[in-house]
Amino acid sequence: MAKTVINVKGTESIPFHNNVDFCVGTGRMGLALTEEYLKELSFVQDIIGFRHIRGHGLFADDMAIYQRRVDWFTKKETIEYNFTYLDRVMDAYLARNIVPFLELGFMPKALASGEQTIFYWQGNTTPPKEYEEWTKLVTVTLAHLVKRYGEQVYSWPIEVWNEPNLPGFWKDASMDEYFKLFKETFLAIKALDPRFRIGGPAICGVRDEEWMKAFFDFCKKEKIKPDFATRHHYTTEMPAPSGHYGYQKLSDPQLGFDNLQSSRDIIDSYKEFKGMEMHLTEFNTSYIPNNPLHDTNENAAYLAYQLERLGETSYSYSYWTFGDVFEERGVPFTLFHGGFGLVAHGCIPKPTFWTFAFFKRLQEINAENCAYKGKNAVVVRKPEGGYRAVLWNMTDDDTQVTLKLEADAKEYTVLCETVDPITCNPVKAWHDMGEPKNPTPAQVETIRKFAYPFAESAIVKRLRGVISVPVTLRGQGVVYLDITEREFEGDRGYTYERRF
Repeated sequence: MAKTVINVKGTESIPFHNNVDFCVGTGRMGLALTEEYLKELSFVQDIIGFRHIRGHGLFADDMAIYQRRVDWFTKKETIEYNFTYLDRVMDAYLARNIVPFLELGFMPKALASGEQTIFYWQGNTTPPKEYEEWTKLVTVTLAHLVKRYGEQVYSWPIEVWNEPNLPGFWKDASMDEYFKLFKETFLAIKALDPRFRIGGPAICGVRDEEWMKAFFDFCKKEKIKPDFATRHHYTTEMPAPSGHYGYQKLSDPQLGFDNLQSSRDIIDSYKEFKGMEMHLTEFNTSYIPNNPLHDTNENAAYLAYQLERLGETSYSYSYWTFGDVFEERGVPFTLFHGGFGLVAHGCIPKPTFWTFAFFKRLQEINAENCAYKGKNAVVVRKPEGGYRAVLWNMTDDDTQVTLKLEADAKEYTVLCETVDPITCNPVKAWHDMGEPKNPTPAQVETIRKFAYPFAESAIVKRLRGVISVPVTLRGQGVVYLDITEREFEGDRGYTYERRF
């Protein structure tokens, strides 16, 4: 077994931009009208608590916002706006202490210039046939949100479209047409109220450097200053299809980090845009919603390293997605189907869920208190004394890591939570049960028992100003530690070790 020692002094202050809870992704907005979706979102919010939520389909026809009506008698056409479903979704979000990161898309059929659609639910991905009608749709919707929810709406980030550099998401992947869409939308929103925050170009990793540079060249030429930049980040190779599923190998993490740095460098190369926030409005390992990798401990360990590094280039990074209520390729056939979600149906947390929960606990400590940050661990000091840490192992082999931490108190309590293929692996329990496609409530409850970290505690004593905390990390494991100064109270006559 490989062994590693990490020495942590009490004086380090290492930069660590941990914005793990800023935003999370979702399936199309209309799914928020379903019961299972809201159960999963409530579960995620109760334990992690994200601040923003971003998904497609704000203007999709199932939300019914934009409607053209023809009077039976006069034959006159009237444009109407219907916010019934939008209000229900927004009310549900706010009731769960989360607000939108608004993505403006896709095109209502009645406003679309073409028939091209994407996904099972047929989101239209063509430009508007009338730009004036598009900008009016956007501004009327935003004005409605401000009227209903107040000035907080001005702080909700707004992203113009999704992945226009892919022809499936934007007809012909036309730069000129997208830049026109961005300019017209940006100017209309700012004319409504300059307090709105608007960004783009919402690209994925195809021709991303070319698109990012062309976008900011355009903004500079047109004297437009977006409030932030957006792009996406996925870290797998091309899929190998098999039945309902696609299998992909993970790519070298450094390749992804270098790619993100290229976007950061392009933005900072303009004096007008230097230092602008860059938001990863989607990120995950695989970019397909049917990759079994998403349900595994390997995914959880790999993403721990992503969360340790993503803040070096990006202001925020939105995991795609919070739950498995998702229909891009149709309704899933089985409970575990390689969905994007942090939780499976029945509110079963996947191993990756705990990676995010653990990093959220680190975030509760001030950023300047980061004492160690490396490829396999992050350690932060607690202001009141003690430490919190997340450790992970992206290999298949077990390893032992010993934390040597400077300490003031004589004794410390170590609380340890472990997520690895042995201790927390709900997909294995489902597999061992015969992979029931539609498990009964009792079966779901049983599987859920295998979806929580293994918890244990210990006492460590200071020796020459240092405490040593040994941690065994199984292959693809993630471990959370809470190390607290131990104050012993006890009661008269009680001895823990005594039995008779």
